[in-house]
Formats: sequence, structure tokens, C-alpha cells
Amino acid sequence: MASDAGLISGRLALTWLIGGEWRFHPARFLMTAIAIAVGVALGFAVHLVNGSALASFDGAMRGVSGGAELSIRGTSPLGFDERVYPRVVRAAGVADASPVVRLDARIGDARVAVLGVDVIRAAMVTPSLIGLRPNGPDTSNDAAFDEAMLFLSRRALVLTKSQIGAQVQVAANGRTASFRVAGTLAATDDAAVGVIDIAAAQWRFARLGRIDRLDLKLSDRAIAEPALAALLPRDAIVSTASAQNTQGDALSRAYRVNLDMLALVALLTGGFLVYSAQSLSVVRRQRAFALLRTLGMPQGGVVAAVIVEGIAIGLVGSAVGLAAGYGLAWAAIHWFGGDLGAGYFGRGNARVVFQPVAALGFFALGMLAACLGSALPARVAARAAPAAALKNAGDVLDPRQPVAWWPAAVLLVAGGGAALLPAIAGLPVFGFLGMALMLAGGVAGVPWFARTLLAPLARRQSGAVPGQLAVRHLYGAPGEAATALCGIVASTALMIAMATMVTSFRGAVDDWLGDVLGADLYARTTSGASFDPGTRRRMAATPGIATVAFSRQLPLTIAADRPPISLIARPERNSRDPLLVVIERAASLPAGALPIWVSEPAQRLYGWDPGETITLPIAGETRFVVAAIWRDYGRQAGAVIIDEGDYQRLTGDEGRDELSVTLTPGQDADRVAAAITARLPATLRGQVEITQPATLRRFALTLFDRSFAVTYLLEAVAILVGLAGVAATMSAQTIAREREFGMLRHLGLTRGQLTTMLATEGAMVGLTGALAGIGLGLLLAQVLIHVINPQSFNWTMATRVPVGTLIGVAVALTGAAAATAVLAGRRATARSAVQSVREDW
Repeated sequence: MASDAGLISGRLALTWLIGGEWRFHPARFLMTAIAIAVGVALGFAVHLVNGSALASFDGAMRGVSGGAELSIRGTSPLGFDERVYPRVVRAAGVADASPVVRLDARIGDARVAVLGVDVIRAAMVTPSLIGLRPNGPDTSNDAAFDEAMLFLSRRALVLTKSQIGAQVQVAANGRTASFRVAGTLAATDDAAVGVIDIAAAQWRFARLGRIDRLDLKLSDRAIAEPALAALLPRDAIVSTASAQNTQGDALSRAYRVNLDMLALVALLTGGFLVYSAQSLSVVRRQRAFALLRTLGMPQGGVVAAVIVEGIAIGLVGSAVGLAAGYGLAWAAIHWFGGDLGAGYFGRGNARVVFQPVAALGFFALGMLAACLGSALPARVAARAAPAAALKNAGDVLDPRQPVAWWPAAVLLVAGGGAALLPAIAGLPVFGFLGMALMLAGGVAGVPWFARTLLAPLARRQSGAVPGQLAVRHLYGAPGEAATALCGIVASTALMIAMATMVTSFRGAVDDWLGDVLGADLYARTTSGASFDPGTRRRMAATPGIATVAFSRQLPLTIAADRPPISLIARPERNSRDPLLVVIERAASLPAGALPIWVSEPAQRLYGWDPGETITLPIAGETRFVVAAIWRDYGRQAGAVIIDEGDYQRLTGDEGRDELSVTLTPGQDADRVAAAITARLPATLRGQVEITQPATLRRFALTLFDRSFAVTYLLEAVAILVGLAGVAATMSAQTIAREREFGMLRHLGLTRGQLTTMLATEGAMVGLTGALAGIGLGLLLAQVLIHVINPQSFNWTMATRVPVGTLIGVAVALTGAAAATAVLAGRRATARSAVQSVREDW
């Protein structure tokens, strides 16, 4: 009976202790729950947006591919010889094949993938690409074979603002042809697809003898794959739907992973805020815990009380965060699109796809952050000796004892070592691990940093009394300052790291654009159009042009599951082009070798070094020697430059799709651009865009800023959460020192002097946090710039420090902490000195 009574009384005591804390300090509970909710919401929202964008991309790919079991695809938009088709149909393990001509077309202002298909073969292999008349499938009459008929997917109908029966103009490959919309497709709504007869596609868009794809129906895949590999030409590759999805995923994976990691920063900051709040709560209730221990409550009961509070905070914060995250995901997709402004899935039609496994994962992360934030203060509360705790509720660190620095040093060194390890599957896993360890080391070193920073001031014997009291309080209680600063140091460090990386990246891109945009006018074609030799001669003869250079840029697939690199054909063999930013050159090239110039991302992705002989799927399979490595911030998947003479000799392709123009002195760029346009064939004028370098530069930097817009938002949220943590912590610490202020009033300090002391303490805490966060952030920035960025995006750059941002952050943190301390101090010093020092349980 006695044990039952003790158990019941212990439960009642716990209920009283927890309930009383929430009842008298609801703001602390709400603040910590909101911090967890913000972290969960941001992480879940970014994850939902990424998953929804990929789901939309997957649907679009399935719509364009028609759901074939296996496909043979050309390695470039030049396609491959249609004579491959009969050989493939007769290959072992192949039941049937459907040839496809793909055209990147424009209908009005909309971009649509127009496929030329053999209706009879497609009906057997990819029935989703068969057109539907209003009354059903249109395979029973001649309309499907009519070269003037076009079938559009529902999404394409919406984008082109067309309707069944309407006459539309389709522009592709430099040609324009008129078609009548005969019906719709059974393809997925996510794909903007049009289908015409394959003969019409080849004849009307100058693709005679070439096809882009063979969709296969297999009888035995295990037999078919090796048989196909043996008979395919070098400019064709075997591909699957999963390989296509992997290709699209690889293009944006690094961006998505970096956003996920950044979104979790807010959750990490929320965990630190829970730790700060719970630590102060434990200190404030230290004597209450000690009294309960004296009355018989075991250590586990004290731990349970604090952990239960953390669980409640986690439950509320995680639940609210999931709901808010879904709403944020919907808003982000609605306003920014599935790529959050980065341009990876600009043509997708993303919708929010709820992911229950991810929801459970982020709910668990929120719970974990709240529980871990409560676990350490719980251990402190349980390990305190009841007798000592009944007499002392403050920081009991002896100012004469040194603060340990080695744990922070060990974590920082371990983090630096982890960051030097190579990427895993193309992702900087160890880079992020290194940043986490270094972040933990930086936070762990705050007490030592605060003590070291304040030591010269603490040794001074002169100065105003409020200032000396403030310095000695913080010098004697660095752990208390560290508790207030752990959240803000973490969020400030990560914000400074990201700001430094973005500043370095943007500065590098800006300088690079200044180097490569040296012409006066640039033009490029759209919808697969190109300039034929006659058009190029007329354009070059435009009055006012000093020099003109034409080039060809095509995507070239090296591996089925990797994004294609850019193949650029331009005059290069005998050119010393100052606009090509060369990083490294080959010492010499063998006689008769075909040179090729490789971009830095391509070198990092494929290991192509200067002087190395490589093979590319151009004109079958051709061997080249790498002449140099050049800097390129415009093509994440890599690029290679080939001399246009070599390109034309190998491929026979006389088309060019880009040009750069240098004007004679005194010429008006707009007038010359209009003259160039006037010399274009009428069918080509709507498919050529002419711009000036300033416009290109502005567009590139705007796209860059859009890509990092979400990054800036996540940084701002993390720093606001950290500032809220400093405000709450400083306020709680100030209120908890009411008895101390009463004693100082008895000793002769005025309220004005106490306010000055608190303002000085707050300013020093804020400045200490700012300096620690800035120093740690600059260290973390080196990992971002020199490890994570190259491993994620294959670009390298030099560090550029955003001095203005550093000063602004330091001033903001110092002022915020000082203002919070003063505001909280008014409440703590409002009571009379006698009431403040009175012992009252």
C-alpha cells in the first residue's frame, strides 16, 4: 500500500510539475512547438514538391514513350538510319517494333513533342499513342494515315488553345506545316504530345531516311538485349523507361538533395531552440526537482517529466508542421512550379502528390528533434544533487576552472576529415556529414569561445559598474550564454555558409558571362530549326556586320541513364578564341588527331583529362583527343566543343542553330538585328530569337536568382527561428534572475544601472553568437564551395566573402539580443527589492 501511495503521489507530483509549467509559461511551450512545426513544414513541403515534380516528369516521359517495354533511341537529335528497323524486327527475342520520328515542335506559343508513328505497328507496341476520334479509336479508316491529320493529348490541347477540328500550324526542324486536329490521344495528361503519320513527319519536316526511336515489344527480354547490342549502330542506344526516368532524376537530383538538406536546417534550429528552452526550464525548476527528489521521486521520474514535455512539444509541432507543409507545397507548386524556379521541369504539369511514408518520416524527425532537445536537460536535472540544488539554482561553474575546448576541436577535425571523402553515387554524403560534425563542434565550442573572448575584459579592474557586472556574469557562466546561443550560432553559421556560397557562385557566373559574351548580337533557333548554307550566306552579308560565327548545339547521349551532354560544333581548330575560358591544356596532340574541347563538368563526370583519347557516338563511333578543359557554368551535365569542319565532315549535317555577330563601329544593334531577321526565310522568322549580350546576361542572372530563391527563403526562416530562440532564452534567463537583481538593488544599483547591465549582457551575448556563427559559417562555406558544390553540380569557383552580409548579421544579432534583454529586464526589475529576494515557495 505504501509503494502504491508513493507511486500515485509521484504521478500527481509529475502532473503538477508539468501542468504548472505549461500553465504559467504557455509562450515557451508554443514557441518551441512552433519551431518544430516550422522545421517539419519546410522539410515536408520541399520533399513533397520534389516528389510531385518527379511524378509529373515520370508521367510526361511515359506519355511521350508510349509505355514501350524497350526502346532504341538515337544518341542525338540527328537520329539514326531507318534501315536499322528491319534488322531489329528480325532480332532474336523481339516480337514487334514501331518506328518513331520525334520533333520538338511549336504550335502557336506552346512547345509540343510531335511524334511521327506507323499506326499499324504502334497499335501493336504502343497503343497509347494511337489517336482517338470523338467516337473511339481511329484505326479503321484512312484518317489516321492522312498526312494532314494531327492527334493531340489533352494537355497539348490546353497548351495550344486548340480544339478538335481546328487547323493549326506546326513549326519544327525549320519547316512549318498545316494540320487539322483530328482527335485526342490516350496518353497521360501530364505529356504535351502530338501524333502524326510517320511518312508525313519525314517528308514534311525534312527527316527522310532518319528515325529517332524504335519502340519494341519483346518475346524474351533476356535474349533480346544482347542480340540488339550486337547489331545497333554506334549512334543508337538501348534504353528503358526506368533509364529515362533515371536520366531526368539525375539532372535535378543534386538540386533536390541540397534543398532537402537546407530545409532540415530549420528543423535542426528548432531542436536547438527546444534544448535552449528546456535547459532554462530545468534551471528555473531546479529546486522544485530537488524537493521532489528529497520526497522520494527517483531520478527516472525527473527525466520522465522533461522527456514527456518534449514528446508533447514534438506531437503538437510535428502534426501542425505536416499540415502546414502540405499547404506550402501546394502554394509552391502553384506559384513557382514543380522545380521551385530552377528550370529543371519547366514544361511539367506538377500536382501535389501526398507521400505517407515521407509524412511519417518527417513526423518522426520532428519528434526526434524535440525529444533530443529535451534529453540533455533531463539528464542535467536528474544528476543534480538534491541538497545542493535546493540551495543553488544558477550556473555553478567555477570561473577559475578552464572550459574544455577539446570536444569542439575533435568534432571540427572529424568533420573536416569526413568532408574530404569522395561522393557516394554522385551525392556529397560525406560532405553533408562533415558539415553536421563541424556544426556540432562549433556549437560545442561556444562556452570556450565566450570565455576566451571575455577574458581580457574580465581581467580589467576599471570601468563602469554595470559593464563590469555584465562581463563577470557572462565570464562566470559561459554555459548559460551557450544555452542561449546554440540555436542562433547554428542558424547563423548555416546562413553565412549559404550566403558565402551563393555570393561566390553568382560572382563566378557573372565574371564568366563577361568573358564569354563578347559579341554584339546573338541568335538561336527554336523548335529544332536550323540555318542552311544559303540562309547563312545571306545573314553574313547583312550591312553593318564585321564578323559572324555560326555554331551547332545538340544533346548527345553518352549513357542511357545519364543526362545528355551538349555537343557544340563551332570554328575552333585554328582559333585562339579568348572567349573560351580554358582551365587546362594538353601538352601536345598526336599528328592527325581529332581534337575536342571538354567542359569542366564533363571532365568531372566522365574523367576526360587533357591529352586523353576518348570515343563519342558521333558518325558511328569516333575517337577524339582532349585538347583542353574549359570553364562552363551554363551546362551542368557537361559539354564538348568540336571544330565545325570536323563535325560537318563526320555527320554531313550542314545545319547551324546559333550565331554570334560582331558589328562594325558605330552600328545600331537593333537596326542590324532587324536587318538580319529580314533576310531570313518567311518560314524561319518566327523560330529565331535575336538578343544582345546585356539581355542574355540579365536573363542568366535572373534564372540564377530564381534557382536560389527558395534557398534565400529557407535561410531567412532558419535565422528567424534562431532569433526567436535568442529572444525567448534571453527573456527567460533575465526573468529567472529576479532574486539576483533584487540583491543588486539592495547593494545600491539603480534600475537604470540594471537596465544598462542587461543591455550590455545582451549585446555581448548577441555579438558573441554573431562572431561564432560567422566564423563557423565561413568554415562551413569552404565545404559547400569546394566539396559539396563540385560533387553536386560539377562546378568549381573561388571563395568570395559577402562582407556586407556579415556586418548586417552581426549588427542585427547584437541589437536583437540587447533589446530583448532590456525588455525582459523591465519586468524582472519592476518589483521591489524586498519582494525580489524573498524566499517564496
